[in-house]
Amino acid sequence: MQAAKGEGRVPTASSTATMTKGDRDNAATSRPIHYPFWFGGSASSMAACVTHPLDLVKVRLQTRTGDMPKSMSGTFVHIIKHNGVRGLYNGLSASLLRQITYSTTRFGIYEELKTRFSSRKTDSVTGKPKPPSLPTLVAMASASGFIGGIAGNAADVLNVRMQHDAALPPQQRRNYAHALDGLARMVREEGIASVFRGVWPNSARAAAMTASQLASYDVFKRTLLRLTPMQDNLATHFSASFLAGVVAATVTSPVDVIKTRVMSATGGDHGVVRVLREVYAKEGMRWMFKGWVPSFLRLGPQTICTFLFLESHRKIYRKIHGIAEPV
Repeated sequence: MQAAKGEGRVPTASSTATMTKGDRDNAATSRPIHYPFWFGGSASSMAACVTHPLDLVKVRLQTRTGDMPKSMSGTFVHIIKHNGVRGLYNGLSASLLRQITYSTTRFGIYEELKTRFSSRKTDSVTGKPKPPSLPTLVAMASASGFIGGIAGNAADVLNVRMQHDAALPPQQRRNYAHALDGLARMVREEGIASVFRGVWPNSARAAAMTASQLASYDVFKRTLLRLTPMQDNLATHFSASFLAGVVAATVTSPVDVIKTRVMSATGGDHGVVRVLREVYAKEGMRWMFKGWVPSFLRLGPQTICTFLFLESHRKIYRKIHGIAEPV
């Protein structure tokens, strides 16, 4: 079957051999570029290596008990004092496993849906693919994030547990050697159901995260390029990803708190309703944004790093395949 007009494929060498440079540029920009599925997971994994200490501090603040520090700086000092600088990277293997499963899935599905949708509509003025509207992007991102949350749930449980472990009394620590050891022990000691612990709040958070992060980045980037003199370069990518980080931190904060409490629970009834009742009785409505500052200070750099790495992946891909830079 012949490919539909506008379907995103890179022009082959034989098809471009007789084209002028302008023809090749027009051919490249008149259709959406189909980037590899794994780009998002790779970029997110790189970002996780940079921002893991901030994620660790956020989890410790959300699950603090007793006389644990209440501030972000105090938590940093407490971790270094008791666990050394290496303590800031507790649970890194689980964080990377999470990005490989969760982020690869959500980015991959979102980009695939966006590419397929864009290939169906062309701007009547420019002749270029017409980008999806904000509601469409949000719907695509929400669905992608929800599926990604399910795919990465086991790694997310491990991530929370391994980051929170050193803050527990010695007799309550799980002492997972690494993510794969933790996964094997979870299944062996708690049953297969343990890998789906908190899957619904986690998937809801993933849907909210992906909608607020990926969709807002695309919209902010598109708006900056259209309404300002900015070009498709590092400054634009930084600005759009920073704004996306603010939106993501605000939207996901309440779900993130509940998800962390459910996943870090050590026994008894750890259902969402019970956890909601407990945190509301103890903290009132303030629980919704508990840890927002460290959450933003993690999500901001994490979002910026992710999209800067992602745009670098894309730029290298375009250079390798001889695809013209966006204009």
